[in-house]
Amino acid sequence: MSTRVAVVTGAGQGIGKATSARLAADGLHVVCADRVAEAAERTAATLRDAGWSATGCAADVSKDSDCIGVAEVAAGLGEVRVLCNIAGISPFSSGIAQVSEELWDRVFAVNVKSVFLMTRACRSHLVAAGDGAVVVNMASVHAFAALPESAPYAASKGAIVALTRQMAVDLAAAGVRVVAVAPGAVDTPSSYTGARGLGADTQELGFVKDPRRLGWLADPDDVAAVVAWLASPQARFVNGTTVVVDGGMLAQLPVGG
Repeated sequence: MSTRVAVVTGAGQGIGKATSARLAADGLHVVCADRVAEAAERTAATLRDAGWSATGCAADVSKDSDCIGVAEVAAGLGEVRVLCNIAGISPFSSGIAQVSEELWDRVFAVNVKSVFLMTRACRSHLVAAGDGAVVVNMASVHAFAALPESAPYAASKGAIVALTRQMAVDLAAAGVRVVAVAPGAVDTPSSYTGARGLGADTQELGFVKDPRRLGWLADPDDVAAVVAWLASPQARFVNGTTVVVDGGMLAQLPVGG
């Protein structure tokens, strides 16, 4: 039986690292891709130390050549069944009035173009794997609701939702599902960086680890569990949609205290 391979971008930390561990625990060989080579290898080494199977791979997934390289590494290891496009940046405090053209382009290159490039690079391998191959993209609640001064991030995550639908339409006939996950507040380095950009910390923004509160602060493993389910045969009827994983953040209108 051929080795089942998953590619995870942004694997060096946060949701990407947690997803790599969850998929490895499910028996896949995980290609841990990250722009920082040391972070990619550190995640892969942690998985190997746990008795799982993983390979670190340095890549800037906003570059086509790097995406092709990751796909080639993955294909050389076995049957590419899963691609998780998780790499992203979140420069909050960057509204329409002050965001530079360079930053706007960088956000879209990392958050959106990477999804297109990485999926295109892996496409033939996913198709060759046959029915059951899956692409999971990382969107955000910012695709559906906005914070002040977050234009490039919100726009990029909205683009991922639309791109996920389009890729699902284009790849369905080849037996490849494409879905997205839209997390709310998650305990990751980027969340703390984003809070600082808004002049606050996560607790001041109401994000605490209390499941009884709507929009509570989740662990990366909480999102990784949903990603792993979507990538499994149990989710075979889920396609072309975005699953919101936000602890109820979007459920309540912000009125009445």
